[in-house]
Amino acid sequence: MVRGAVGGVLAGAVLVVAGGGAVADAGTDVYGVRTAARFSPPTAFIASSALTYDQQLVPAAAAIEVSQRGGTGRGMTVSLSVDGLAPGHAFGAHVHQKPCGADPRAAGGHFQHVVDPEQENAANEVWLDFTTDGSGRGAASVHKAWGLRPGEAGSVVIHDAPGTEGKRIACFTVPFVAQP
Repeated sequence: MVRGAVGGVLAGAVLVVAGGGAVADAGTDVYGVRTAARFSPPTAFIASSALTYDQQLVPAAAAIEVSQRGGTGRGMTVSLSVDGLAPGHAFGAHVHQKPCGADPRAAGGHFQHVVDPEQENAANEVWLDFTTDGSGRGAASVHKAWGLRPGEAGSVVIHDAPGTEGKRIACFTVPFVAQP
């Protein structure tokens, strides 16, 4: 379920945030982030960290929540949930390099564990493709044996089709945590 205020406990590190935040506890090897927002168009009077470029598929006020959790040497899990998108549609979603902007290309390319400008693939990237149900809800989660590098992951981009061929239709800036 997507919600505006979130909280949880990560092996001794407490994460309690309104709207999103990150935690990395120096006393443990556990880290994580959970953040949520409602989509708005880039031209909205009050900007959101979640932008929609196609209101037919991702209407303004639709919701998104992204979480990342991991531990040194154990990799990480990234999860996504959405509510209010076009029902019964298959979407692509990937972690991208930069934060969102008014131009859908502002988020840069996909984050890659091993940088390979010639090839995009699910094994080397964080893919969260999902299909919405009849109410416009969807979710995806993926575990990777590796973590993110500092400053190299800044958003989750939603595409109008799964895989790598879809057009960018929405973007959510996420304060991802690099693996300690």
